[in-house]
Amino acid sequence: MWPGLIKTAKEGGVNVIETYVFWNGHELSPGNYYFDGRYNLVKFAKIVQQQGMYLILRIGPFVAAEWNFGGVPVWLHYVPGTVFRTDSEPFKSHMQNFTTYVVNMMKHEKLFASQGGPIILAQAKNEYGDIEKVYGEGGKPYAMWAARMAVSQDIGVPWIMCQQYDAPDPVINTCNSFYCDQFIPNSVNKPKIWTENWPGWFKTFGSRDPHRPPEDVAYAVARFFQKGGSVHNYYMYHGGTNFGRTSGGPFITTSYDYDAPIDEYGIARLPKWGHLKQLHEAIMLCERALLHGEPTLLSLGPSQEADVYSEASGACAAFIANMDEENDKVVYFQNVSYHLPAWSVSILPDCKNVAFNTAKVGFQTSIVEMVPEGMQASMMPQDKGLISLKWYVFMENAGVWGEADFATNGFVDHINTTKDTTDYLWYTTRLVVHVNENERFLSNRSRPMLVVSSKGHALHAFVNQKLEVSASGNGSGSSFKFESRINLKAGKNEIALLSMTVGLQNAGPFYEWVGAGLTSIRLEGFNNGTIDLSSNAWIYKIGLEGEHLKIYQPNGWNSVKWQSTSEPPKNQPLTWYKAVVDPPHGDEPIGLDMIDMGKGLAWLNGEEIGRYWPRTSSIHEECTSNCNYRGKFSPNKCSTGCGEPTQRWYHVPRSWFKPSGNILVIFEEKGGDPTKIKFSRRKVTGVCALILEDHPSVESWNKDIKVNNESKATLQLKCPDSTLISSIKFASFGTPTGKCGSYSKGDCHDPNSLSMIEKVCLNKQGCDVPLSKENFDMGLCPGLTKKLAVEAVCSS
Repeated sequence: MWPGLIKTAKEGGVNVIETYVFWNGHELSPGNYYFDGRYNLVKFAKIVQQQGMYLILRIGPFVAAEWNFGGVPVWLHYVPGTVFRTDSEPFKSHMQNFTTYVVNMMKHEKLFASQGGPIILAQAKNEYGDIEKVYGEGGKPYAMWAARMAVSQDIGVPWIMCQQYDAPDPVINTCNSFYCDQFIPNSVNKPKIWTENWPGWFKTFGSRDPHRPPEDVAYAVARFFQKGGSVHNYYMYHGGTNFGRTSGGPFITTSYDYDAPIDEYGIARLPKWGHLKQLHEAIMLCERALLHGEPTLLSLGPSQEADVYSEASGACAAFIANMDEENDKVVYFQNVSYHLPAWSVSILPDCKNVAFNTAKVGFQTSIVEMVPEGMQASMMPQDKGLISLKWYVFMENAGVWGEADFATNGFVDHINTTKDTTDYLWYTTRLVVHVNENERFLSNRSRPMLVVSSKGHALHAFVNQKLEVSASGNGSGSSFKFESRINLKAGKNEIALLSMTVGLQNAGPFYEWVGAGLTSIRLEGFNNGTIDLSSNAWIYKIGLEGEHLKIYQPNGWNSVKWQSTSEPPKNQPLTWYKAVVDPPHGDEPIGLDMIDMGKGLAWLNGEEIGRYWPRTSSIHEECTSNCNYRGKFSPNKCSTGCGEPTQRWYHVPRSWFKPSGNILVIFEEKGGDPTKIKFSRRKVTGVCALILEDHPSVESWNKDIKVNNESKATLQLKCPDSTLISSIKFASFGTPTGKCGSYSKGDCHDPNSLSMIEKVCLNKQGCDVPLSKENFDMGLCPGLTKKLAVEAVCSS
């Protein structure tokens, strides 16, 4: 997907790509390096170079990034004497070795700009300044060492440190935030760089779906350049997918869509992508004045100001801002009046005419749907003549399978035991219930109460091979407590608890010491009161039998005896399902619909799709269908999806499919209905556009769109490649209301709107419709600002 993603970014006006380097993806054990497949860093850099773009290489090697363990290898935690991100000799030694390895690899391929390559900046460390003091005497020396170590690599381009307020010369300190216009580097000799502008936010299982309005993102970027910004980067411009077990958190979703301008599946998110594209074009129109002009600040009101960049040759560019969070304003600049919506910036590349206003979104909105498609069976040689989907099933035992790994009295820490080789750790013990106790439970109709405390992240409790209860922490933490009545029988009982991690901690001071797993287990309701099982003899088993035998990979598919059936068991915990399927037709991106499953892992042809968990957010949280872009953004400001699964679809790249004979493997932990698993094609089925008659148009600068020698606001529609505008669902020039998908006519309406749009746009991939008197009744409703709203259907 990399070439297409980078091409779409370039079309969006981006000229630099920034990437982290994931240490734990590249150094699998000390000195054992991996740079193939999705981790082929050189290939990625060369694709960026081939597109004529630059690259910022954020080696870190700690990255945070909602990535498992912050990108640091788990094995490093178990190197004696190691403390992460402080003046710890083992940590510094391994960090320097990895950094040097990456730098030398880039040098060998001549990828630094000093060698004619695309890499213009490199980063050491990540977001350390806010926690440096927490590390006491080891904090500042470590930061200074990291800077010296980086500079000694002699790469010929500058090094940066984000959120490092004391970055020593020549290392450049940079800003990460929703807004960085007020950021000032720690030296007048350093440029003003914004390494992370968050155009959305990440999701955690069981939380809402956060969104950041395009108007606010554009406002933040325009303000940054208005205030002397030099380099700006979106984190994320394309968020992508946390395939396999790479998501951190804990509880970060497999999706890392981030509400980014390019969505998880590689489709431009409209209007955000388009609005920012027009912003980038407007800023680049100001390039000469910004680079060579002297800035002048003009106050135009209590919350209104203009920054003017002018130079001797006559080049002049102005940014006029209205920082008022509620009220539109009319300001006077160079004896001309300008209307500024609240919380907006107007960009004037010639200090006269407005090319772009951040609050006026004129770019079309896409209607994107996940179109379901039932899974089609691929015929295997032994299934000749069969066309119905056949399932193959393998059942795990609850508790110890094979030989126990070890036994001890009391609990061990989950992470220290598995060392993150698996999400799963079995804790198993035995309990004898006397007959009179059992009779008491029956006669009192009061079953014993299981009371559990855990450091996280989730668990399933089995009694005598039957799942009794599941529990987990929440999206902001991993520890949890629960109590549940369970069934015990007279005689011997086996209690087996499957403890699970859902991504390891990825940030925070001393995060590597945060543990997981059981801390206390009690049984209440016995004749003699409460029984504390915490200090019992516990038998431990790491992982699952299916994992151990790698039955999800081609070389392990036949390592167990699968039971074939056309009616797979439903709501059955600890079940592996396998099916042989054809790819969905067409070429649209694919998502695996897991809404009817419980929790688990999925693979296609041995490739790790990732953790699935259609965990719902609370209906009591605050969600909004209409987000007010005005005012400072926070991750909880504009959320949707209350009471819905945080993630329903799981991205399966098209390149993972073969023409036929694809092996889909699912491990279901607690029970679901595999017959309802579907592939869905992510498809743009329609487009909408809404534009005001006084909307500034950057296209009028670049494309010279004019009517009667005057630049005009122009509505533009475009369907995806290989589709045409097949019908117009709505069109109104006047005062239409609503939003894409639910427009309605206002009191003011030009009755010829629909026929006009159909005449210009039907059966074309795209069309441009200027707001002119030749096309519409411009004299309609005097005194009102009119707008044109259109919704079109895109079909093959």
